[in-house]
Amino acid sequence: MTETESLIPPEALEQIDRLVGEPQSATISRRESQRYAWAAGDLNPIYFDEAAAREAGYDGLVVPPTLLGWIMEDGRPLDQLREDGLYKGRRQGIGLRVSRTMFGGQEYDFVEPIYVGDTITAETRLKGLEEKTGSSGPFVLTTQETTYTNQHGRVVARGRVLSIAR
Repeated sequence: MTETESLIPPEALEQIDRLVGEPQSATISRRESQRYAWAAGDLNPIYFDEAAAREAGYDGLVVPPTLLGWIMEDGRPLDQLREDGLYKGRRQGIGLRVSRTMFGGQEYDFVEPIYVGDTITAETRLKGLEEKTGSSGPFVLTTQETTYTNQHGRVVARGRVLSIAR
């Protein structure tokens, strides 16, 4: 790569706002919701007691919102894990002129409650590619956004993940 050549080829810029991989769906069971809450140490009664959830103004048992980050994982053999802990082949590559990528941060906007029994569909889109220069040289800040909708077509959450590619 020459000094004037961008780390972001034109083909990569054309992928902005396109899906990154296939949409994923999962129906959330009471068992996995409550096991997740228990493991996370979040013993809020709205996750465990239907009467408490209704008394708090919900339509039923609520799912811990951070379960969304894990519910779409389908559990595959360890030989399908990449070095960074993500599964191989889950999402299509963006085609940057870099040799490695690392996690740069994550944030969520929780829009509506998620209930036990909801079927959630996640669609991830590439939202941004920005070339920057840091103390170690040039890098690309990649932003992907996942929209989570329930079986009624209502958006329940949005998550953004930043990656740093060098």
